[in-house]
Amino acid sequence: MKNLVVFDLDGTLLYTLEDLKDSVNYCMSHYGYPKRTLDEICSFVGNGVKQLVKLSLPEDITETQFETCYELFKNHYAEHCCDKTKPYDGITEVLKRLKTEGKKIAIVSNKFHDAAVEVCEHYFKGLYDMVVGESETVRRKPHPDGIFKILETLDIEKKHAIMFGDSEVDFKTSANAGIDFVAVLWGFRDEKFLRANGITSMIHNTNDIISIVNNN
Repeated sequence: MKNLVVFDLDGTLLYTLEDLKDSVNYCMSHYGYPKRTLDEICSFVGNGVKQLVKLSLPEDITETQFETCYELFKNHYAEHCCDKTKPYDGITEVLKRLKTEGKKIAIVSNKFHDAAVEVCEHYFKGLYDMVVGESETVRRKPHPDGIFKILETLDIEKKHAIMFGDSEVDFKTSANAGIDFVAVLWGFRDEKFLRANGITSMIHNTNDIISIVNNN
């Protein structure tokens, strides 16, 4: 039985693509670059917003142009990150159930730490014990820094922890940290892609989280 449940944020707990797309395309329109589709944004996410912006921009832009666009994106997304974002169906109920059962819940994200905290407080206030985002002391996933910080802070051994995420980045993060991993199939990567990246443990339904946590 697991005592600590670690969740990825975007694509696992929250559907965030629409707000990410809107902020990207706000920047594209502002500077006269081609807009990106939702499918393109979906394929670009997973390695932090800096990489999202880099992949969204034309390949021939200068570093100065990138930095200017990136700053504009950050400012716009900070103001609009909760416009269309919402928890996946059943997620809030699952978090409540896990808390009722006495589980520790942590969230590790490639968002900058302050932004991750703000979003988690907006949607899941009181339903988690700890959230860790990218910072000067915590490298973004797939580095295991965030999970190591969670394990140390909550004083829980690796064998008692499990991670749920929607991407190959989350899978690599859990492997690097040495904890069990289960992929969710309602996020930003499909089953074919996940299997091609070596992932075999997957779930289709949020309710499956409870049984997996209690039977591992």
